[in-house]
Amino acid sequence: MNSSELRAELERLHPESYGWALGCCFRNPGEAESVLQTVYLKVLEGKARFDGKAKFKTWLFSVIRNTAADRRRRSILQRMGLTRYENYVPAGSSADEPEQAVYRSEVQVRLVQALDRLPERQRQALQLAFYHDLSLEEAARVMNVSIGSARTHYERGKKRLRQLMTESGVFDDSESGRTKAQSVIPRS
Repeated sequence: MNSSELRAELERLHPESYGWALGCCFRNPGEAESVLQTVYLKVLEGKARFDGKAKFKTWLFSVIRNTAADRRRRSILQRMGLTRYENYVPAGSSADEPEQAVYRSEVQVRLVQALDRLPERQRQALQLAFYHDLSLEEAARVMNVSIGSARTHYERGKKRLRQLMTESGVFDDSESGRTKAQSVIPRS
């Protein structure tokens, strides 16, 4: 892949890359931007090379994950402080009814809180599968685990996430005043 193709691919994948970096950095936007900048430099300077054994996106997400983990380790070793958690909740669509917008924002906050309560590997498996549309095989490569391990983290994560969302009252129509909760969050 030549330099211009590499740059074009990085630009095309930037929104998803930022989302994954945000997940790897505990939703700290500043840290995610810093990780992503480091990754782009590694890639463009040839310190991280795409070998073609996986999809470019899978390889890039692996580089992002490893870079974020390296930064965390260095930070801990240098005793530079703790990473802050920030909840990112996208604004609702202006076409929504006010009640639906409020309900959706409440569901989003609860979902982010529930995801944050999952063990790291389970959270990563779910994020890669649902938010970044990777197969479990691709997620396993990004996470640097076997496909069986990725599948286990994925299944356990789904089960625990469902449990946490139920405990938070998302599926309880009486608590949220919503009668069609199933249409917003599928139960399968």
